Amino acid sequence: MLPSVLPLDDVRLRRHSVDVDDCHDLQFQQENQTLQATLNVFRAQHGFGRGIAAPQLGIAKRFIALNLGEGTFSMINPKITWRSEQTFTMWDDCMCFPELLVKVRRHLSISVQFIDEKGRQQSWEHLGQSLAELLQHEIDHLDGVLATDLALDEHSIIQRRDFDANPERFHQQVDYVIVPTLG
Repeated sequence: MLPSVLPLDDVRLRRHSVDVDDCHDLQFQQENQTLQATLNVFRAQHGFGRGIAAPQLGIAKRFIALNLGEGTFSMINPKITWRSEQTFTMWDDCMCFPELLVKVRRHLSISVQFIDEKGRQQSWEHLGQSLAELLQHEIDHLDGVLATDLALDEHSIIQRRDFDANPERFHQQVDYVIVPTLG
């Protein structure tokens, strides 16, 4: 049985994660499989979800699982190495509080370094907006930062049901809208 995604008020979400020392370690491989499986189940149940960070399951290690529409994979010890000066606003969502949306400001583009599941060093440079905003969200989790911490003002946290009842109204309030990876 898979663990549940931690809810917004769980103090474990506030921990600063530690680096993964060995991506070939059996315990890490089991944790990684669990994280990927949890992402896949969440996507099937909720119809959204492109990424999940280990702290969302109470695992205080620096790795994330992603599914960008072509299968699930993990990034180990991801680190943002560059941020564009240009920013944008968006309604962000999170598996830890699927009933909420939060208006936040993100960098338009970033570059990241990470280790892949085979232990190879990778570098992705000047990423596009969709992937850049997703990775900023997930890497924030590794540092104990939640989207709710980044809300632009007191009107920037809304109920998903309100958004779903009038999406055009809320789309007009931001610069960017997340493109779903599920049909």
